[in-house]
Amino acid sequence: MVLHGAIEMSPQRDSIINTQETFIPRARASKGRAARKQRYIQKDGHCNIAFQQTSGNWGHYMVDIYTTLVEIRWRIMFLVFFLAYIMSWLIFGLLYWLIAHVHGDLGQPNEAPCVANVHSFTGAFLFSMETQATIGYGFRGMTENCMVAIVVVTVQDVLSCFIDTAIIGVVIAKMACARKRAHTVSFSKCAIINLQNGALCLQWRVGDLRGNHLLEGEAKGQLVHHRLLPTGEVILSHQDLKLQCKSITLATPASVVHKIDCDSPLYSLSPQALAEEDFELVVSFTYTDDSVGMLRQTRASYTPEEIRWGQHFQDMLRLGRKRFHADYSLFHQTTWVQVPMMSAEERDRHRGLPDNGESVVPVMRRKIQTYQRENSDTLVLEEAWL
Repeated sequence: MVLHGAIEMSPQRDSIINTQETFIPRARASKGRAARKQRYIQKDGHCNIAFQQTSGNWGHYMVDIYTTLVEIRWRIMFLVFFLAYIMSWLIFGLLYWLIAHVHGDLGQPNEAPCVANVHSFTGAFLFSMETQATIGYGFRGMTENCMVAIVVVTVQDVLSCFIDTAIIGVVIAKMACARKRAHTVSFSKCAIINLQNGALCLQWRVGDLRGNHLLEGEAKGQLVHHRLLPTGEVILSHQDLKLQCKSITLATPASVVHKIDCDSPLYSLSPQALAEEDFELVVSFTYTDDSVGMLRQTRASYTPEEIRWGQHFQDMLRLGRKRFHADYSLFHQTTWVQVPMMSAEERDRHRGLPDNGESVVPVMRRKIQTYQRENSDTLVLEEAWL
């Protein structure tokens, strides 16, 4: 059995390329075909989902107020805390004004006032602010003449401690948010398909931009298909990809490899079919940060036009005199390599392999010849099986 499959490769393709500028052309959508569907997961890992809430569901956010404050935007959080302080000053200022009014301290000085030098609502508000902020100018002060005023001051002091604690806790939690750390754990801008140990494999690269290493890391990959029904309903289906090595020590950038075999959902996928497919490859990396010991996750996604067939990631690791050097300027760069332009299923069928991947020919020898055509700069890869 002899098979001749020629893959033309231009010498210009051997140079380093920028994956942001190269692309696989997709077939033009036919008339009546829906436009490209929205991404399920954005490139930065955020879910492209907008929740529509009915009236009366705000109570769920108020029950877990701490998480709500951590997740809201900074400007909204500052507005909430600004209002919390102002409202507390106003409420306790009003209480001090009522106490002074009942005790007869307003208008004219009293020989035994509840609060010294509080003769109006403005003075009561200033005393409330000075008490909660522990300013202590020494002009207004509490006396021993009114037990009610002493109780109100005590309650305000305790409440101010709770407000300060909440502000400090939420600010620290927002600054140490896992999504911020996730920006320093990056995925390559594209995924690639090439040959690894004689088999077609899908790969993407993950790397940590920080110097501190991660304690544990587990990579995952999943194919997400979203289909729009005529009724407007969207159906999502998920298929997990079997990875060769899930646990990764991310001291240096690593490539996550999925072997495209008979058990892979990409087994029948060819370069031509890739241009017509409409799925999304959702990848994630779950790890424990050694700085704070928190479990975090970084996500990204690849559409079919972001999967490069016949490319190879540039080597980033170099050996120095005392240590290894990782060049992150090559993190997203790839080069062209010779890869059969056919699906793994078709390739196994031509090689005489059944669906289980075992050879049906007792003895098979594979020969790869590379030669240069006369008067031509085209490099040809020819495969033959005897």
